[in-house]
Amino acid sequence: MPERPLLLFPTPEVTSKSNLGGGGGSPHLPTHYRQGERLAPKFTQLQEAVRARNIEIQQAVTGIDPEQVLVMETIGSVEDFANAVKRIDGFEWMGEFEIDEIGPDQDFFDENHPEKELSGRLYMVMTNQRALDAMLSMWRRYTDQDNPKLKFDGGLTKFRDVFLRLKDIRRWDVKDRLLETGVIDAWREDLEHDGGRLIRFEVELWFRNSEDKRGQNSSVVASLIQQLGGHILAESLHEGIAYHGILAELPANAIQAVVENPNTELVKCDSVMFFRPVGQMLAGDGLLEDEAVYSDLEEHSLPDGEPVIAVFDGLPLANHRLLDGRLIVDDPDDIESSYNANERVHGTSMASLIVHGDLNDGLRPLKRPVYVRPIMQPIPNDFRIPRREHIPDDVLLVDLIHRSVKRLFEGDGSEGPAAPSVRVINLSIGDPYRQFLQSMSPVARLLDWLSLTYGVLFVVSAGNQSDAIQLGISRAEFESSDPQEQETAVVKALFLDARNRKLLSPAESINVLTVGSVQYDSSHYGAVNNRFNPFLQFLPSPVSAFGSGYRRAIKPDIVFSGGRVLYQEDLRSSRRDNYVIKPVEPSIRNTPPGNKTAIPARQSGSLEGIAYSCGTSNAAALISRAAGICYDSLQQIFEEQATEVDARIHEAPLLKAMLVHGCAWGDVGAQIGDLLRTPENNRQLSGLVSRWMGYGVPQVDRVLDCTEQRATLLGFGQLSDGEAHVFRLPLPPSLGARPEWRRLTVTMAWLSPISAGTQKYRTASLWFEVGGVVPAKDRKESCSGNDGWRAVRRGTVQHEVFEGQRAEPFIDGDVIEIKVNCREDAGKIQNPVAYGLAVSLEVAEGLDIAIYNEIRTRIAPAIQIQQATDQGIG
Repeated sequence: MPERPLLLFPTPEVTSKSNLGGGGGSPHLPTHYRQGERLAPKFTQLQEAVRARNIEIQQAVTGIDPEQVLVMETIGSVEDFANAVKRIDGFEWMGEFEIDEIGPDQDFFDENHPEKELSGRLYMVMTNQRALDAMLSMWRRYTDQDNPKLKFDGGLTKFRDVFLRLKDIRRWDVKDRLLETGVIDAWREDLEHDGGRLIRFEVELWFRNSEDKRGQNSSVVASLIQQLGGHILAESLHEGIAYHGILAELPANAIQAVVENPNTELVKCDSVMFFRPVGQMLAGDGLLEDEAVYSDLEEHSLPDGEPVIAVFDGLPLANHRLLDGRLIVDDPDDIESSYNANERVHGTSMASLIVHGDLNDGLRPLKRPVYVRPIMQPIPNDFRIPRREHIPDDVLLVDLIHRSVKRLFEGDGSEGPAAPSVRVINLSIGDPYRQFLQSMSPVARLLDWLSLTYGVLFVVSAGNQSDAIQLGISRAEFESSDPQEQETAVVKALFLDARNRKLLSPAESINVLTVGSVQYDSSHYGAVNNRFNPFLQFLPSPVSAFGSGYRRAIKPDIVFSGGRVLYQEDLRSSRRDNYVIKPVEPSIRNTPPGNKTAIPARQSGSLEGIAYSCGTSNAAALISRAAGICYDSLQQIFEEQATEVDARIHEAPLLKAMLVHGCAWGDVGAQIGDLLRTPENNRQLSGLVSRWMGYGVPQVDRVLDCTEQRATLLGFGQLSDGEAHVFRLPLPPSLGARPEWRRLTVTMAWLSPISAGTQKYRTASLWFEVGGVVPAKDRKESCSGNDGWRAVRRGTVQHEVFEGQRAEPFIDGDVIEIKVNCREDAGKIQNPVAYGLAVSLEVAEGLDIAIYNEIRTRIAPAIQIQQATDQGIG
């Protein structure tokens, strides 16, 4: 136990929630006359397209009532529109997406900032001809009347509000099903490398509320695939995340026909939402350099106890000298039989980082074993040596992860739970064909659902974006610049291309802790040929994916050391006026820089190989290791201070809060802001910075113990809609009269239920407010810019830092109040939502102000009273 352990808050006061203020401005909207003029051709086109498609469907399948999905694009949103849709017989709500980056025009624009891009919604509605006729009738009434506030009977007035904001209306078509899913590019690659085999893919169907409709849709798609000579390999249905998927395969000639002309009956099928590639989560880039041999191994005792961390990754080399006896490998699918020892690269590296940390740092191994479930395997026909690892293409990833997590906590078949003690699951893989654009991927929705169902924290890598960087200046200009100017050129180029460097699925998941990478490791290396580090400063890695998350929530949540990536000129892409640089390959090398990890040796029989690597996978693995250390610290705190409390339901949100609590931008945020600042973007700078580095770099040591000048307290609870908890932090009297620098840091995290078919998606909105006597009132860092107070409330973590130096008069007994509020967001909260809270108050180290002792002596009596009351009740 540390000398000054973290403290627990006394039981909070129960009260009612505060009103959540704020809200954005309203864009300029056209008049309803202008809408009638502007949209009349679109409604005519829609009617003709629907009628033509209905005829096609009726001719192909007799006796069926044709249904199609309408897409309504609006500027802004219309609350409760889904309820109005459901009131028309023949309409079925299919969901909604939030969309950003809508260019302003003469009809829709921000009146205060006419050049500003707008946001809006895509509403998807399944309709038959009768329902469409009913909507068209309302549209004609809306445009024919002089009254723009005309009300429709039967609870349908929300359609009027949609008509006012409507920018476009059309059918969901071939383009929607294929574009932005990456499936065409994946198919082209499959055809190029092995065009003679059957090619597998995922069909994501519209999730229908009716079991009969789901069965009909499945049969229609299966029939179309079979007509093309294909087969259905698996089908998955998950109501909790509104997912209906089919794993299928088609002959290469049928795929080639779709690539050349997508307007086939299969692609036009109205039961289909998306076509997606499968087996695309890759790790490794083939040929490794000769690995080094680890010779500095210090003997440590083997771990004991139950595992807290699980790793879903490739199969590790479990008998590597650094890992032997430290892993519990659970391989129910017998993936081991397909892995050669020298191909167990990614899983070995991730396990090494979790068990030992970066070997450059000489840390002690974890005291508990680590559970490993292999979910990747080598690509069967890969010509590279060793073969790259991927998610197998004979399973749907949604099913594989669901089955793997369920096995942990419930068991599999007749077997009991494999590792119910697990609280953290590391997922250091991402889908390169699935950048987060506007809709939550099925796997992201699944992680959100699983995290709440089993009370487990997923730590997920943000994804690596290793494409070349186009600097937009000549090679001569770049090489004649000083290192600071070169760094500036690279940072600006990355932000200009940020829309092509977004998070990789499932990093957009709202309940997970998403981890980006910092361009740092503690290895030592010398200059090598034409390779160079583009950054002088402690900046996020050039390969680390950009956010934001769903509904502009802060993502990635944090960034952490992921190894330095070296760059070199891309000779194939550079032009005289455009110098292009790319990451040095291979990504795993036998020389620094990078995080040093265990690796399979190329020579047979060696179990001591090590190598250097970099990326967001490494950063996520190191944060999972930190989560395991935080868990042990948390258990000690409860054993010492609250033995009677069953904290199981609060452990995942507390761990999430603890990992974020030590975050700060430090000087990095200001440095990035200075590089990017223009007269036009000054108001958006904090949002730009947070897209790259989230809440910042966590200093995990700061949340494992306290100092004489810093006290950290943990709180927890469960809230339902309309409820709130008030925690009181007693102020240290010696701080009141002193004009010394002080900082208050507050972090709150929770795991929200989800409403998968709605745009809001997040069922529970929690937020905190700071009141009482606040000795530090200025918001600092942590995305607290002009829009920061909204941004930090959009996800499932709120982290804010307050600083000050002015003496604040208060008397002994005064407190800081932290009020945690809860309200419904996307739907009804069925069960109370558990949350975790971390609060720190500190002054500069070395001052003669005993923050910790003064707070502890004032907290202790309240806890004793609470314990006595609890015993009396019992």
